[in-house]
Amino acid sequence: MADATKLSSINGGSMISELKKILPRTKRNLTFLYGSTLVFLAFTLLLAFNPSSNASSRLIIIFPSSSSSFRSQFSPFFYQFFPNSSQPNSTAGSQNTTVQSEILCRGPSAAKNGTQNEDSSNEVEAVKPNRKTSSGKKLKKQSSAESLMKCDLFDGEWVRDDSYPMYEPGSCSLMDEQFNCFLNGRPDDAYHQLKWKPKGCTLPRLDGNHMLKLLRGKRLVFVGDSLNRNMWESLVCILRNSVKDQSKVYEASGRHHFRTEASYSFVFQDHNCTVEFFASPFLVREWEMPDTNGSKRETLRLDLMGSSADYYRSADIIVFNTGHWWTHEKTSKGKDYYQEGSHVYSELDALEAYRRALTTWGRWVDANVNPSKTQVFFRGYSPSHFSGGQWNSGGQCDGETEPIKNQTYLSQYPAKMKTLERVLKGMKTGVSYMNVTRMTDYRKDGHPSIYRKANLTAEERKSEVRFQDCSHWCLPGVPDAWNELLYAQLLVKPRNIYIYIGK
Repeated sequence: MADATKLSSINGGSMISELKKILPRTKRNLTFLYGSTLVFLAFTLLLAFNPSSNASSRLIIIFPSSSSSFRSQFSPFFYQFFPNSSQPNSTAGSQNTTVQSEILCRGPSAAKNGTQNEDSSNEVEAVKPNRKTSSGKKLKKQSSAESLMKCDLFDGEWVRDDSYPMYEPGSCSLMDEQFNCFLNGRPDDAYHQLKWKPKGCTLPRLDGNHMLKLLRGKRLVFVGDSLNRNMWESLVCILRNSVKDQSKVYEASGRHHFRTEASYSFVFQDHNCTVEFFASPFLVREWEMPDTNGSKRETLRLDLMGSSADYYRSADIIVFNTGHWWTHEKTSKGKDYYQEGSHVYSELDALEAYRRALTTWGRWVDANVNPSKTQVFFRGYSPSHFSGGQWNSGGQCDGETEPIKNQTYLSQYPAKMKTLERVLKGMKTGVSYMNVTRMTDYRKDGHPSIYRKANLTAEERKSEVRFQDCSHWCLPGVPDAWNELLYAQLLVKPRNIYIYIGK
């Protein structure tokens, strides 16, 4: 009955009888007709899906916007029969694979018409190398996102780029005085115009407008010591510089100096997002214990997270760091200072204490951070460049105006970072490890040195050589590059994990 239904009558006759009236009756003519039709179809498909390398156009298959389910079913079929076509990365996850399939099938206008969600706005169309965007720029055959995914972003070199810095020196009123080397009288400016270039890919320039779109409705939090405050202020200045109405960028409590309080939050009103900083130099908790004479002595609880942890654990993006305070006299000696439970160690090696503190941090992240909501980053150690002594014993860097060019002059890779890497490998939660140690070690030219204050007192002038800052970084400067690396990792995959172990 099914076959009979298919051959139902047309105006009272069968389909076959009607065709016999229309088509020539000879077998030769029928064969010629069928053959011509098949050749035509085959030739059309060949041109459509396998154009020559010199072809100036490409067939774009356009589906109605309501046919997403059909597209997802079509894509595997398409790539099975046309394997040479650009196929989305199969490891990217089902959601992002669908996004890439839609862009491939609908053409370059898909992203512009809002087909993508904002978290996936970095996906690049699979188009021919010579195709141009509306701005006239050529698109690469391989997507920049795919290139970044395969690239060790932290293995590269510093190169001069006259289009840098990303904001004018001295233009950011939100910057702490100690980082504002330009207004503090530093005469050279080459340190402004160096950008980090990975060996295996091109690092995208940080687009403040686009990053604010990625952050819309979110909290980005920096947690750690003053080097993370350095990075936080850099990002606030970059993002603020991209906002037309800067009166809508403000610190939530109205503060204008950022060295004395435990936490700060910059609000970007038009994007309903915040960029925050929580001071926690050890990540674990600073403590006080009763002493024998009735007074109190400071200890460091290696088994407890810092007291601000509950305030940032639900943030959307958290960037942690710790390292510099573990080199200070009290922590490096480790005598009657480190505590677990009620026990204070009479002596404990600083590196072992660092490992225990990071283990506490890792367990806290695993137990308290929801990886489906929150992305966790850990920025590695930022080397200092004191010459002739330490920060409090005559160490200097004020004569440095060029970065290190020869790797043999770099310092030994810190044992602290090897310890951190072992802790990261043992965690259940994926952490994006920003291994900036080696790339930052080149930049002996980037510190405030004696340019940490604009108006020095007579006493400060006497001691300015003895107390130089060769740990923090001038802004604009090195922390801007750290934020470009953060931006690149957010672009590549909002939920992907990158851990680059090595030197």
